[in-house]
Amino acid sequence: MALGIRKGDVVIVIRGNDKGKTGKVKEMQRAKGRALIEGINMAKKHQKRRREGGESGIIDVEKPVQLSNLALYDDKKGKGTRIRMGLSKDGKKVRVSVKSGQVFD
Repeated sequence: MALGIRKGDVVIVIRGNDKGKTGKVKEMQRAKGRALIEGINMAKKHQKRRREGGESGIIDVEKPVQLSNLALYDDKKGKGTRIRMGLSKDGKKVRVSVKSGQVFD
C-alpha cells in the first residue's frame, strides 16, 4: 500500500463514523493496512487495575483506522488530497499535493 501517508502526517477521515475529522498519525501498521490517529476512532475499554496506583475502570482508547479511509490533509484547500511524487529544488523526491501543489515533508 503506497498511499504516501507517514507517521506524523495530518490526515482527514473520508469514510466512517469520524468522517470529516482530522488528526495526526501516531503509528503506522503497514502490514495490516491501518494507522493509529490521535483522537479518531475512539472506543471504550474495560480495564482492571494491574498494580498499586494503576488506572482501572472504563477508559477511552484509540483504535486503528483502515488506510483506505484516510486522505492526506491539504492546508491550502482545507480538505483531503491525493499526492504524487515530485522533485524539490535540491533534487530530492518529495510528496506533492495533486490539488494545490503543496509540498509535504
